[in-house]
Amino acid sequence: MKNKQSVDTLIHARWILPIAPQNVILEQHSIAILGDRIIGLAPTGQANQWWRSNQALNLDQHVVMPGLVNAHTHTPTTLFRGMADDLPLMEWLNNHIWPAELAILNPESITDGMNLAILDLLRGGVTCFCDHFFFHDTAAAVVEKTGIRANIGLWVGNVPTVWGKTESEYFAKAEATLNRRQQHPRITWSLAPHSPYIVTQEGFKKLKKLSEQFAIPIHVHLHETQAEIEDNLKKYGQRPLQWLDEFGLLSPQFIGVHATQLLPAEIDLIARRKAPIVHCPESNLKLASGFAPIAQLLDAGVTVALGTDGAASNNDLDLFGELQTAALLCKGVSQRATALPAAQALAMATINGAKAFGLDKEIGSLEIGKAADIIAIDLSSYFTQPVYNPISHLAYAVNRQQVTDVWVAGRQLLKNGQFTQMDPATIIAKAHYWAEKALPFRSKASRIIKQKSKS
Repeated sequence: MKNKQSVDTLIHARWILPIAPQNVILEQHSIAILGDRIIGLAPTGQANQWWRSNQALNLDQHVVMPGLVNAHTHTPTTLFRGMADDLPLMEWLNNHIWPAELAILNPESITDGMNLAILDLLRGGVTCFCDHFFFHDTAAAVVEKTGIRANIGLWVGNVPTVWGKTESEYFAKAEATLNRRQQHPRITWSLAPHSPYIVTQEGFKKLKKLSEQFAIPIHVHLHETQAEIEDNLKKYGQRPLQWLDEFGLLSPQFIGVHATQLLPAEIDLIARRKAPIVHCPESNLKLASGFAPIAQLLDAGVTVALGTDGAASNNDLDLFGELQTAALLCKGVSQRATALPAAQALAMATINGAKAFGLDKEIGSLEIGKAADIIAIDLSSYFTQPVYNPISHLAYAVNRQQVTDVWVAGRQLLKNGQFTQMDPATIIAKAHYWAEKALPFRSKASRIIKQKSKS
């Protein structure tokens, strides 16, 4: 009998959901972690013969799976959660969110807002998020310190913000970050133009060159509202997708977010160009942006990932809630009960997000050699009993509070529901500080509620 190999962590689970291959559950299996890597998966009996560890966990009521990938969010806007609700998109942006950003955003508030968001993300089983915001170097420092994984989007637009005044200034800042960036095992980068209506034609041409030069994807809000379509038709005589495709932008490196306004020919174009789409169903619903044709996109073979958008428009970063909404909405919109089954919805929240950002060789599934980005969900609660099919429960019944343990690159960041590296009380106190500063920019509805509570 061979000597047992020492590993850093050994997880014995009631169920393991590897995601790849799809719709497979491994019962009474174990995962061995050495350093930041998964080095083995085996039936628990064999695992106990092959490996030993001082950190052995017996999760006999849990399903263990890869960490979720939130493929589109704006983490610092967690500071504006609930500040301007029940408004159309452009009124929400122009009259509330952008003025509030101008008022309080700086490296300190970005750090505090991101920390609050990362609590939200980790507690719900998200181990990697794809951000779309400002203060890129500050964001990278937060990611490095907290231990989570992220793709950081380098924001570009042609409107004044707290981050810059002109499109050329945004490009200069993006290029400066890319030129001084250092390789980091948990941080990757993308270009994050806001949208076709806030980036010029020359700007998109430059984005294509930078994407090719630095071998990074482009991550953009696209076909989010009918107003966006009408704006592009008025300016250029073309719908945004057709207009961008003429520049050669549509490709596997071009990630379109929202995509609620698509014609059949545009779905076919996206499929032919192999461009990924990120679906943000709850934000789309809340801002009344429309219904993304997810069933048709999936039928066409498009890689569809899942995002929450920011907490200012959602109002949470709960990706388990998002995937349930996505599955139910897809069935209702397509009028097909078989559309977007549970296993496929889980793939959208894991491996598809990894694929969209070119991370699928590293994360998104539990495979030997991949990073140990792993979560455990306790199914023993009365609201997930009995368990006929754990995959179904993860899509339709699980509450994110049932996430008990989270590892990123082999490091445990959540242990039995408690954060190991972050102090929620301190982070919440700092969020309250910034909320007080943002109060003059809160929505009219919020002011009415506050006045009534005083009377």
